[in-house]
Amino acid sequence: MFFKNLKKIAFLTVATVCTLPTMGQDLLARQAPIDRKMKAVDSMALRRLIQAESYESPAADLYNDWDNRYAHKATNLPDTFRINLRNFCMPTTNRVITSNFGSRWGRQHKGLDIKVYIGDTIRAAFSGKVRIVRYEGRGYGKYVVIRHNNGLETIYGHMSAQLVAENQEVRAGDPIGLGGNTGRSTGSHLHFETRLCGIALNPALMFDFRNQDVVDDYYVFRKSTYNRESAEATRLRGVAGGRSFGDDLDFADNSTPAARQKGTSSRSAAARFHKVSKGESLYSIARKRGTSVDAICKLNHISKSTRLRPGQILKYN
Repeated sequence: MFFKNLKKIAFLTVATVCTLPTMGQDLLARQAPIDRKMKAVDSMALRRLIQAESYESPAADLYNDWDNRYAHKATNLPDTFRINLRNFCMPTTNRVITSNFGSRWGRQHKGLDIKVYIGDTIRAAFSGKVRIVRYEGRGYGKYVVIRHNNGLETIYGHMSAQLVAENQEVRAGDPIGLGGNTGRSTGSHLHFETRLCGIALNPALMFDFRNQDVVDDYYVFRKSTYNRESAEATRLRGVAGGRSFGDDLDFADNSTPAARQKGTSSRSAAARFHKVSKGESLYSIARKRGTSVDAICKLNHISKSTRLRPGQILKYN
């Protein structure tokens, strides 16, 4: 009897040992589809996270290094690039542009000059990280370079003081310096640059200082159309005729008759200029500027039959 019971116990033990792996295999088999689904969910979530971070900070894909030694260094510029202009702050509340982006005095002017006074607060245009805080006696003077999450780098030159340090994180609107007249400067102003991959882009494509606003929520840079768009931006939002008038600047398109007739000071007497665009004639310019063809011809010592060239500068007052 004892041996019979022992035999039963042994049989049950063997059966149990054999059954457990089978049950474990069944559990694993049932778990496998769940694991695959969770892995797929995790992968999708990770992809969305990467895409979101890339969307918020495309600068990571544009720049391979972080260097505090140089103000700018040209790298490979993409054929197209979408720049997020939302959550911005105008670098200064001053509205007067004294010099355009582009050719000036036989050399390229890589930014906009905005009239500010010594001690005026200069603010970060977008959130980002300060890359350069330096003094350059024969150039920018006291200047700051900030790399932004939208891919741009902005440069603020000729300041009297810098209020940030290199590698400091800043938010749009944070004070970064004070207006000044340091470096290669002929009067207190802010020299403001916008660069993509080290290449200077016309700030007027993105910033409208007269209206203290950006031109849109986004600016899409395209190599194929940039030059044409830059020229149009200068025409719409730059200094009339590309000339620098300092405090005597007169935006002819926005001035009122009362303002134009006010007093006999140098401001009311300041000459005004028109930069000829493709397709314009003496008659269309005269209508646009509220003058006569005869007056334009007399001021510029030309005749009514003179053929105008795009880019030509005409005095109209």
